[in-house]
Amino acid sequence: MTMTDPIADMLTRIRNAALAQKDDVSMPTSKLKQQIAEILEREGYVKTHRIEGDGPRRTLTVELKYGPARERTISGVRRISRPGRRVYAARGELPRVQGGLGVAIISTSRGLLTDRQAKKRGVGGEVLAYVG
Repeated sequence: MTMTDPIADMLTRIRNAALAQKDDVSMPTSKLKQQIAEILEREGYVKTHRIEGDGPRRTLTVELKYGPARERTISGVRRISRPGRRVYAARGELPRVQGGLGVAIISTSRGLLTDRQAKKRGVGGEVLAYVG
């Protein structure tokens, strides 16, 4: 059976692993998922990510990050644009997540960017997810 929304599956796996306080989470990989993992790592929500295996059965493993008392760095992950309802934002209407404390992941003509990067470059696009 094919998966209709692999991005939502990735975000749900990360959210569930963080709630269960797992150290890492694995999922099937794609270029888009790798770019999302890179953004999460760059913004400090996860420790690292790596690709394991060869060929079509490669997996993306994301190591989750916790504070000194094992508190989660990811408080919430929410899929915004989905296959049934696409959500776009113009360059002047880019969303702010948690008053600027969170990150919106936006798919633009210049690749996947955070809301701050898209605003700086003056581009809009499809709002994929909110991470807080």
